[in-house]
Amino acid sequence: MSNASRPAHGEPSRRTVLRAGAGLTLGAGLLGTAASPARAGTATTLGQNGTPLCDTPGDSASAQGLGSGDLGIPYFREHDGTWGYVFGDAWANPAQRDPYLGSPVMLAQADFDRSGGSPISFTWAMPTGGQANQLFDYAHQTDNGHGWEFSRIPNDCIEFGGRTYIQYTSVATWTPPAGYDGSLMSGVAYSDDHGVTWRDYPYHWPGDTQGTNQSMYGMWSFAGIDPDGWLYVFSKRWNGTHRNTADGGAIQLFRIRPDDFRAGNFGAQENWAYLNGSWQWTTAAGPSVILSGNDIGEFSVKRIGGRYCMSYFDVTDYSICTRTASRPDAVWTAPKVQIAGNTAWPPSHWGRPQLPSLYGGYIHPGSAGADSLTLIVSQWNGQQGQSPYRVLQYDGINP
Repeated sequence: MSNASRPAHGEPSRRTVLRAGAGLTLGAGLLGTAASPARAGTATTLGQNGTPLCDTPGDSASAQGLGSGDLGIPYFREHDGTWGYVFGDAWANPAQRDPYLGSPVMLAQADFDRSGGSPISFTWAMPTGGQANQLFDYAHQTDNGHGWEFSRIPNDCIEFGGRTYIQYTSVATWTPPAGYDGSLMSGVAYSDDHGVTWRDYPYHWPGDTQGTNQSMYGMWSFAGIDPDGWLYVFSKRWNGTHRNTADGGAIQLFRIRPDDFRAGNFGAQENWAYLNGSWQWTTAAGPSVILSGNDIGEFSVKRIGGRYCMSYFDVTDYSICTRTASRPDAVWTAPKVQIAGNTAWPPSHWGRPQLPSLYGGYIHPGSAGADSLTLIVSQWNGQQGQSPYRVLQYDGINP
């Protein structure tokens, strides 16, 4: 592993631009919205409601060598039925004190309590099963052969067919000029030993400093392999401040056969596009925007109990919102506020859990059901070296 250097204390982050907006909700985009259909079962009423999973001395994360970290993207380790959690920039000690571990960093859990009766407790750390360390072999604040980069931030993780994949964004700068996203590139790294060693696919999607500013392939979410045999992937622009001047963070959809994805044959993707007056799967055009409106930061889409569920950080509304659909390419329900940075205003925030300085919001693939999601939400007040800098668990979320 590389000896990653710690970011300078004065370096602002994408998470410094967190504010309550004008109360707007994510627009329907070209697909529109519809009322949520009735679903069997009831949402879980017991469970975690903002339980910190790190940043507290003596907790299960610090026992594995991770004191403070964000994102905590959950994925199912299908080879042995356990669970992995992928963090972004991480430190060994709470309150972001030295040493800096790097990004991405992974903790694992033997058993996940779907009922929410017990919070997530980390059992071991990757990549070696010892103390937590950076997964990828690269150095920070230098040129690793692609151009100068600051850090590689994970966006999602999935395992299938004996291989684990992390899609990430390489950050060139957290303080780009107005109108630019500050990325170097985005890529997919893979591991054939369940997270111990990692390699990059040779193809990378160029970013801002490689000449493609605000690429729609900057940030991905793996929705999973559907019973129809396709791997469905949602993607959008990445931006360190969460505010995309091009489109605010609109979302597009494509799909690819798992064997093609494994082979790195990314050109085999089919795109969900509005072409010649109708929506269709095609290779004749790129994907069309399916959801747009507010500024959207991190997002997550997962197939839970036969239904597709989406969670995202609505920067404009200063909240974590959810939507659902029967299929990836079907009509999505209207956004629903689940966790708010400020519950005083607007009215859609009233009665919701409050978490100041929130972002992220990843759906746990082991959630109890499509009407009882577990979300992993990040919190940071933007102050280097100060708490909180952590992820929290929320259960029983009914989208």
